Order: sequence, then C-alpha cells, then structure tokens
Amino acid sequence: MAEFTDVRRLFETIWRPDPGGDPAPVELLAALAHTGNYVAGAYRDGRLVGASAGFLADPPGTTLHSHVTGTIEPGAGFALKVHQREWALERGLTRITWTFDPLVRRNAYFNLGKLAARATEYLPSFYGPVQDAINRGDETDRLLVEWPLDDPRVADAVHGSPPGCPVPPGTPVILGERVGLPARGRDGSSVLLVAIPDDIEALRRTDPLAARAWRRMFREALGGLLAEGGHVAGIHHRSHYVVERPSSREVR
Repeated sequence: MAEFTDVRRLFETIWRPDPGGDPAPVELLAALAHTGNYVAGAYRDGRLVGASAGFLADPPGTTLHSHVTGTIEPGAGFALKVHQREWALERGLTRITWTFDPLVRRNAYFNLGKLAARATEYLPSFYGPVQDAINRGDETDRLLVEWPLDDPRVADAVHGSPPGCPVPPGTPVILGERVGLPARGRDGSSVLLVAIPDDIEALRRTDPLAARAWRRMFREALGGLLAEGGHVAGIHHRSHYVVERPSSREVR
C-alpha cells in the first residue's frame, strides 16, 4: 500500500488535479494489481520516477488497455512501455491500447514515432472537461492508439530503431500554424499533413481562447480525416501528423 501511495503522489505532482480528481486512487491501484491487471513503477536510485496502470480489455485474452502513465524523468516512459510489452507478451496478449491528447506534440512523437503505435480512432471530449494543471478545463479530445506487440515495426522500435515516416515533396498542410494560431491550409491530396502546436499546455495557461481554437480546428481536421477512413501513417519532423486518405492506401 505504501508503494501505491507513492504512485498516487507522483500522479498528483504531475497533474495537480482539483480535489476529487485523483487520476488513480490508492484503492483502485490495489484492486487492479490484486486482480491480475498491470500496475508498475519505474525507479531510479530507489526513487519512483514513473508509474503506469492498466486493465485487461476486449477482445478477452488479447488486449491490455493502458489507462494512465506518468513520469518525471527522461527515459522512464520508454522503460515503462518496454516493460508493459514484456508483461503482456508473457501473458499471451497480443496488443496494448491507450489514449493520449493529440495536441501534445511530444506525446504524439513518443507514441506514434518512437513506439510505432497505430492511431485508430479520434475520440472527442472522451473524459469531458477535466480541471487539472495539464488540461485546465479544456475538452479532453483523445487519440486511441493500438500497439500490435508482435509487429516487426514495434519490435524494432523497442530495440531503439523506430521506423521513419517520409512524405512526398510538396505534401499539402491541411491544418497549419501561423503566429501560434491554427490556420486552414490546402486540401486535394491523398496524403496530408496536420500541424501540432508547439506547446499546447503553455497555451492553455497563457491564451485559453487560442488553445480552444486549436482544439476545435484540430478536431475538424484530424478527426474529420479519420472519420472518413483516413489513416495516420506517422509523425513528420516531430511536428505534423501524416494522414493517408483511403484512396492512397488502396493504391499501395
């Protein structure tokens, strides 16, 4: 129980939620661990620097859903994901799913670039408005990703060789950035780029109206493309989603 309490304190340090908004109560962590789900901590020199909790999900016997992961030191997140994959494979699971805020640039690169996860669905306001230091009352749009554990691309990624994501020269930007604000760009191509703001978390603190504009236009651009059957192929230059329309995937 003392270790679960340390995890809760770590998460509180990261998210600084309002009262009653604890992302992982101690009792929940204990129940998850006792019933065979995933709860793990990453330590450096005896100090907790990251933690993750997840639960088994549909389809039965195949999937772990990673619900919450937080870290305070570089490298801890990657170490937790490598451990999570090994834990799942040892139990005969074949995939891990999780959600993340698609407007957070470093998370987009980490999940889709460094880990080679696949984006499968855009989820508008998945958790509703959340009052914490990161979300600050903004709508919690999330991107659902799937990590196929036996995919060669994933195996290469966890061994330090993530796949790249080249794009054709002149690929149009359907949503760009101009003076910190979202700006509609060009369409009309089978491959498109969707810009990710430089620092949405800072923008939520300094200019909430601009942050909400990003959320609204991003939902329209990326969410709209995925709703049409588009596919996120990866991250380009750590700053843009690369989205392929169905026609471009059929040609391949």
